[in-house]
Amino acid sequence: MAEAASSGRHGHGDHRHAHAPGHQHTHGPADPGILATARGMWAVKWSFVGLFVTALLQLAIVAVSGSVALLADTIHNFADAATAIPLGIAFACARLAPSRRFPYGYGRVEDLAGGVVVLTILGSASVAGYQATMRLLHPEPVGYLGAVAGAAVLGFLGNEAVAVFRIRVGREIGSAALVADGYHARVDGLTSLAVLGGAAGVWAGYPLADPLVGLLITGAILVLVWPAARAVLTRMLDGVEPEVLDAVGHAARHVAGVAEVAEVRGRWVGHRLAFELNVVVNGELTVAEGHGIAKEVRHQILHHVPHAAGVTVHVDPAAEPGETYHRVGTHAHDGLGAHAHG
Repeated sequence: MAEAASSGRHGHGDHRHAHAPGHQHTHGPADPGILATARGMWAVKWSFVGLFVTALLQLAIVAVSGSVALLADTIHNFADAATAIPLGIAFACARLAPSRRFPYGYGRVEDLAGGVVVLTILGSASVAGYQATMRLLHPEPVGYLGAVAGAAVLGFLGNEAVAVFRIRVGREIGSAALVADGYHARVDGLTSLAVLGGAAGVWAGYPLADPLVGLLITGAILVLVWPAARAVLTRMLDGVEPEVLDAVGHAARHVAGVAEVAEVRGRWVGHRLAFELNVVVNGELTVAEGHGIAKEVRHQILHHVPHAAGVTVHVDPAAEPGETYHRVGTHAHDGLGAHAHG
C-alpha cells in the first residue's frame, strides 16, 4: 500500500505540488490555517468590544429605570460578550505547533470553548429567569420608559451587528463555535426588541408586563441553547457534514489513475478538516507511481474542499479495495488465544 499524508497544518506557501516533471508551483506566502485562526481571533476581539459597550450603556439605563426586562437583556449581553473569552483562548491555542503529546495540534480546544459558550448561555438564562420571577412576585415601579425603549433598540442594533459579523467570519473559517455564538447574538437582538413590549405595557398601565417580558426573554434564551449545543456536540463527537465527504470523493475521482474511491472519512479539528480516504488504482503500478497518484489526490482535495488541512491517502490495488482488506485474520502468537485485528 502506498500512502501520502499531510500534517494538520497545510501551508500553500511552504508546500510545493508537482504537476509534471520539472514543473512546480506554490500558493501564496501564508498557511491558510494560520490565516483562518487569525481572522477568527480578530472577529472575537471586535465582537467582544461591541457587545461590552452595548451592555454597559444598557446597564446605566437599568440603574435609573429599574426595568427587570432590560436587566435580563443586559445580563445576557454581558454573558454574550464574555463568551468571546473562551473562543479567544481556543483560537490562541490553535496557533500552537503540534507536540509529541498532541501530534494533531490543539484545534479541539475550540470544541471545549463551544461547550463553555453553551453553559454560559444556560447560566445567563438562569439569572435572568430568577430576576424576572422575583420582580413578578414583588413588583416595583419602572421609570424612564423612553430610556428603556431606547436601550432596547440599542441592544438590538448592537447584537445584530455582532451576529452578522460572527456568522460571516465563522462560516468563512469553518468555526461552528463562532457561528453558534453569532446566532446567539442574533436571538439576543430579537429579545432586546421584546423589551420594547414590556415598556409599552407599563406605559399602558400594566406594570407586570415588564417581568413577564423578562420571563419571555428567558424562554427565548433556552430555545436557542438547543441548536447551539447540537452543533457543538456534533463536532465534539467527530461528526462531519455528509456533503463535505461527497466533495472529497468528487475531487479524488477526478485524479488520473484513480479507478474508484473506496472509503472517505473526515473529522473537524477545531475549524479545520482532516480526511482519510482509500483510493483504488491499477495493482500493477509501482510504489512510486501509486505514491504520485496519492500526492495528486491530496493536492486536489486541499484545493477544492473548503477548510481542508490534513489529508491521508491510502492507495489500494483494484483487487483489494477499502479497509476490509487491511484487516488481519484470525491468528495466534506469543501464547495468546486466537484473535483478529479489524
